[in-house]
This record gives sequence, structure tokens and C-alpha cells, in this order.
Amino acid sequence: MTENELAKLFLDIAFKVHTALGPGLLESAYESILCYELEKNNIPFERQVDVPIRYDKKIFSNAFRADLVLDKKVIIELKSVETLNDVHKKQLLTYLKLTGLKLGLLVNFNEKLLKNGITRIVNNL
Repeated sequence: MTENELAKLFLDIAFKVHTALGPGLLESAYESILCYELEKNNIPFERQVDVPIRYDKKIFSNAFRADLVLDKKVIIELKSVETLNDVHKKQLLTYLKLTGLKLGLLVNFNEKLLKNGITRIVNNL
């Protein structure tokens, strides 16, 4: 499955969850329910994935943590905040660069309409 196909499947699930629960929950609640839905739909994923960083010939294995990684191809960064800031986008782009992955989705569940809380970030896709 391509990055774009995985992203579409994930977004379908995210819209389903947001429609059922609405905004206002903690990020961890959305993450747990999304993982349940990903498992139910047989979409391979990892949760809370360490993103290592190299500095001065040393590897720091747990410098960052990506919320979800779909099929080792797409990073999903979940938020439940009033407003997404540029720092959130930069964070996801940094994760993509450090892992060599090409596509990430930044999803803010604290929006009345989820479509307004989705940002697609690419790294040489």
C-alpha cells in the first residue's frame, strides 16, 4: 500500500472517530480509539515509536516519539489543542527527516470540523 492509500484509510477512520466522539477529549483518548480502529481494519501500525537522533556520532534512541506510524510509511501526529502552531508542523517535518519517511499527517481533534484540523506534511514525496 502506498503512503497516500494509507493516509486515506487513516483519515476515513479519523473522521469516523471524530464524528462519534467530537472534539474536547485528551489526545491519549483519541489515540487509543484510533489504534482500536486500525487493528479492527487490519492496518499495520506502531504506537509511540521512538525516533532516534544522531548528534556528534552518538545516537539518542528516544529523543522523540511519534504517536503512530502506519506500515512503516506514514507518521501520524495527534493533537487535541485549541490551535495548531507552526511548531507542530516543524515537529512532524523533523520526524519525517529523521526517519527518512515521506508523508506525515498532523491531526488536531479539537476542531468542530475535523477537516479544519488536518495538515499534510511531505518530505520529498
